[in-house]
Amino acid sequence: MISPEQFLSSVFWARELPEDERERARRGIMLRILEPGTYFIHRGDRIDNWIGVVSGLLRLGSITTSGKAVTYAGLPPSCWFGEGSLLKDEPRQYDVLALRRTQVALLNRSTFFWLFENSVAFDRLLVRLINERLGQFIAQVEHDRTLDSTGKVARSLASLFNPVISPFVGSHIDISQEEIGLLAGVSRPVANRILQELEKAGLLRNESGGVTILDLEKLRGYGE
Repeated sequence: MISPEQFLSSVFWARELPEDERERARRGIMLRILEPGTYFIHRGDRIDNWIGVVSGLLRLGSITTSGKAVTYAGLPPSCWFGEGSLLKDEPRQYDVLALRRTQVALLNRSTFFWLFENSVAFDRLLVRLINERLGQFIAQVEHDRTLDSTGKVARSLASLFNPVISPFVGSHIDISQEEIGLLAGVSRPVANRILQELEKAGLLRNESGGVTILDLEKLRGYGE
């Protein structure tokens, strides 16, 4: 079970719940560590948890019949996902891979549905997250069809700093060039070149082991 201190510091929506609902939610959460390269979820799995990223980085995607890896989203710290599969009671339609050592929080099914059926604050949270995620995926389809590699890297990075989906990220994220390449669908050398271009444009600062965003709005709109 997650401690009260870690619950409040790492689960952003905890602060939106009344005290009694908050405690019930906390008691329904277990923590798990995923090592780099671990597939946490395979497409077709039935997972009876709502899942949050406490630390680290996950890649949500799938493998095509030809063996090509397709990325749908990067999941940074404070991001919660999987509510749709729980609500529809269906197998997961994606794979989830740990790109680095990652700690996840698992809210069990019974607690999730108790909150869904009894908490107005929790329901508002779910509507907000689902709406934001839908907009994000629609934008990604457009970006994949219209943007070059530089635009895809810029938008992939910007998506990790969504204040609705992952509000605890801040302006810095620990991420390698290889991980950025995996999320954007480009090679590490290409990611390295593009990051240098974006740094020269004043949009970000490349740092040892991570990236700090200097102009998120321009990064989000890159290529328009």
